Amino acid sequence: MARKSFPSPFALPTPPGAEGWEQIYPYYLVFQDALKKDEDEKFWFCDSQHWPTVFKPFETIGGEFAVKCLGQYNARHLMIPNANGIEFRVHLGYLYMSPIPVPEDQIAARVPLFEERVGYYFQNWERLLEQWKQKVRATIDEMETLQFTSLPDVVPLEDITSGKAKDGSEKLLESYDRLIQLCYQNWQYHFEFLNLGYIAYLDFFNFCKEAFPGIPDQAIATMVQGVDMELFRPDDELKELATLAVELGLQDGFANTDDVAATLAAVAAAPGGKKWIARYEQAQDPWFNFTVGNGFYGHDKYWNEHQEIPLGYIADYIRRLDEGQQILRPKDELVAEKERIVAEYRDLLDGETQAAFDAKRQLAATAYPYVENHNFYIEHWTMGVFWRKVRELSRMLHAEGFWTEPDDLLYLGRNEVRDVLFDLVTGWGVGAPRGPIGPVYWPAEIERRRAIVEALKTARPAPALNTPPASITEPFTRMLWGITTEQVQQWLGAGEDDDFSGLRGMAASPGVVEGVARVVHDADQLAEVQEGEILVATVTAPSWGPIFGKIRATVTDIGGMMSHAAIVCREYGLPAVTGTGSASTTIRTGQRLRVDGNAGTVTILDAAGQEAPAPALGGAVQ
Repeated sequence: MARKSFPSPFALPTPPGAEGWEQIYPYYLVFQDALKKDEDEKFWFCDSQHWPTVFKPFETIGGEFAVKCLGQYNARHLMIPNANGIEFRVHLGYLYMSPIPVPEDQIAARVPLFEERVGYYFQNWERLLEQWKQKVRATIDEMETLQFTSLPDVVPLEDITSGKAKDGSEKLLESYDRLIQLCYQNWQYHFEFLNLGYIAYLDFFNFCKEAFPGIPDQAIATMVQGVDMELFRPDDELKELATLAVELGLQDGFANTDDVAATLAAVAAAPGGKKWIARYEQAQDPWFNFTVGNGFYGHDKYWNEHQEIPLGYIADYIRRLDEGQQILRPKDELVAEKERIVAEYRDLLDGETQAAFDAKRQLAATAYPYVENHNFYIEHWTMGVFWRKVRELSRMLHAEGFWTEPDDLLYLGRNEVRDVLFDLVTGWGVGAPRGPIGPVYWPAEIERRRAIVEALKTARPAPALNTPPASITEPFTRMLWGITTEQVQQWLGAGEDDDFSGLRGMAASPGVVEGVARVVHDADQLAEVQEGEILVATVTAPSWGPIFGKIRATVTDIGGMMSHAAIVCREYGLPAVTGTGSASTTIRTGQRLRVDGNAGTVTILDAAGQEAPAPALGGAVQ
């Protein structure tokens, strides 16, 4: 009996107005007609967990660097026995992935290499992780020094008398090349430890599945939860600032946080206000290098550049404190529950098996925090500085007449930007009266590309492409993205005739609650979330922490047990169902839901709710 299949990428229609979309991306990122037979034999899934919106051409840099560097650690560094990297393509503006298995006859030869390399990291974890932080911070610090300024009309005299024999244009070209290289460098560092965190958890997971037949996935995850992670530190800083504001009686100063300057001036002028301002300024470096998005898009807003965002969160925490609410994560309860479950399962073992359980659980608990912590250093801090430098360059070129809007550089690929810079320095260097060619060429081309990107946003992406395998066993695909055999079959409509009429997904965080849905397609909508609602989204970003103290549960379209939504909900003690496939488009704001985080089901209890326009493709988390 033939298995159901998703559409071929070659069969999907192009949205009206997006014709020619393939030409705005690098040739190696799009499906090629000459490779149709090979590409159609592979199963591809859409990674809307990390890239939920259509790429502008320059923004593919995050997908390219991330997935390439992920693969190199699987296939070339750690030599994971059964998993190489992931092939990836951009199709109709979205990123699709296809994991590459290791041929059966090569697995055995990789095992001793894998054990030696992974063993070295685990035996030297603390030292190597501290070294990692120093490497990443050095990259960020160097990135901060890069400047993009207009070239002078005349080379300074000291460049003549010193024998420098350069005109300054080389610095502009070098700075751009270095910016791209530094971004690439930190993405390589990103994956140095990430897969190790997954490996340690997976090793403990597999041990538990064998030692305790029938153990729920959530019980295994709970045994490593309840830790203080650096990714929660920005939110914790806001909570401390809110607590201090209440202690100092500064509540009135936060009446209109949209006006940042007025808010800070009002607080500073109040008794005790200077103490609060000093604490606020202390928190900014580095914890305000934090985006409400995920760091992969040029439009992501960062706290240090949009301080109305953290000030708004602080104002909400102040309100909740004044109402007598508890705003801190229930860390003590989480730790107690973890210790209870660990003890129960540990007591079922003895001797060497118990010792193995202890060792594997401790290793998983040690490595587990990196799975989230790296996000602050790379997606938030590194990419925040990177996008700021990109905007500086874009605005300099805008001033030179290359395009009509200050941030239009995003509609060029990164290699095209290098050509633009050489065009600029050539026109300047030779003293051509008309200057560079770009101001004649790029404005119309950018408008064409802008129209294509907007057209691509009008259609939702297919969740997957081609025929899925009979069984999906690749561990990272299951853990991170929640792409399991069962979920894929649900996407294809299997089980439509059973008695359950709701949505099924991954049982990602335990608990059963009922509440009113709040569907969020964009981070700008987070201010609409009300106390006690159930958050429904394509995917949540790690930086949405400030709203997790308000909601009752989370439901997402994509994500596995190790996705951000799953981890954050477990750390906040909230039920979560991830990987539903279509929750954000099936559920409407205002509908009453029952979320069963134990069974992985979401039941719509009534048909009410607010009609809303369809989101930009992929449920644009921005």
